[in-house]
Order: sequence, then structure tokens, then C-alpha cells
Amino acid sequence: MTPLPILYSFRRCPYAIRARLALKYAGMSVAVREVALKHKPVEMLTLSPKGTVPVLQLADGTVLEESLDIMRWALSQNDVASWLTDKETEHALIALNDDAFKPLLDRYKYIGQDSDHPVEYHRDAAVDLFVAPLNQRLSQSRYLLGDTPTLADMAIVPFIRQFAGVDADWFESAPLPSLRHWLNTLTQSSLFVSIMPKHAPWQPGDPLTLL
Repeated sequence: MTPLPILYSFRRCPYAIRARLALKYAGMSVAVREVALKHKPVEMLTLSPKGTVPVLQLADGTVLEESLDIMRWALSQNDVASWLTDKETEHALIALNDDAFKPLLDRYKYIGQDSDHPVEYHRDAAVDLFVAPLNQRLSQSRYLLGDTPTLADMAIVPFIRQFAGVDADWFESAPLPSLRHWLNTLTQSSLFVSIMPKHAPWQPGDPLTLL
């Protein structure tokens, strides 16, 4: 029997969330191993010494260490609703999310690591750079690139979910109605809910857990 691909994941990590979304959407049979970030399994570190999730080991031994690579691999196997596009806007939005918004999100979420500015400074910088423009874009269409979800939506929504959770009261009252509607639509979908169950950290010998 061909072994299943193995995904090393962490439930709340936005990079791992977007990898799981694509794998589940594509109908991939994958064994999921939940990682305790303070006690990363040797098996994962052997595959990927960088020590961050997600890591996907394919049945042929190939290792994918980046979440976008995992998403694109899954969609290359089965893209049932045409998430993949060739639009430059998609690539630009994801790059802006990963390269510029994520560092601001980290400083907003983990303000203790940077005492030079108040938390609102990093929040407002993130809003000006990315969050407010996304809200404006979503005021004109249901999803980031039109009326149906694409890779851009699924690659970005876990990070906006994390941003919203830093100060939920502020987010609910902020002038971001279209973004909130988009976030709620995606995170309350059956797909998103299905990839968010809680699992105990994996240990060798544990029963198989499927995505």
C-alpha cells in the first residue's frame, strides 16, 4: 500500500491553516501530525531542519517546507472550483500579506517584543498598508478577485483571522464591514471548520489522524 503524505501542522498557525485548507479542498488523503512548538518531533526536524510548520512529506519522499508550495501542490492534484488563477493581482496580494503585513501583524500581536511604539501604532500601520485596502476591494466584490474564492482568499484569510483576534472588540467596531463579512463567510464555512479540530501533539506510535 502506498503510504499517505504526512503533514506536520499546528492548529492555530496561519501558514499551517492555509496548507490544510488547500489539502482538504483538493480532497487529499493526508496523515496529520499536530506539533507542539516547544517540543518539535525529531521526525519533522529531520525532514525540515528549519523547524517551522507546515511541512508536508509526500508519498515519494519529497518534502515541501513552504505553505504556498503545499497549497499549489494540492491544487495541481485537484482544483475542483478553480482556485488557481494566473492573475498578477493574486500574486501581489499574497506577497504583500506575507512580506509586509505579517511582520506588522507579529508586532501588533506580540507587542512585548517591541516596546518602542504602542500597540496601536502597529495595528494602524497594518490597517493602512493592507487591512483597509482589502476592505475597499471587498466592498466591490464578494471575494478578493471576484465573486468566487481563489487561492488569494484562502492564503490570506488565516492571517486576517489572526489580526481580528488580537483585539476582537476593536475589530468588531472598526470601519471594516466588508472585510468582516468576508472573514466570517470563510471562517464559518464547512471547509474551514473541518480543518480546525483540536488534536493532541503527535507522538510516535499514535493512531493515524486523517485531515
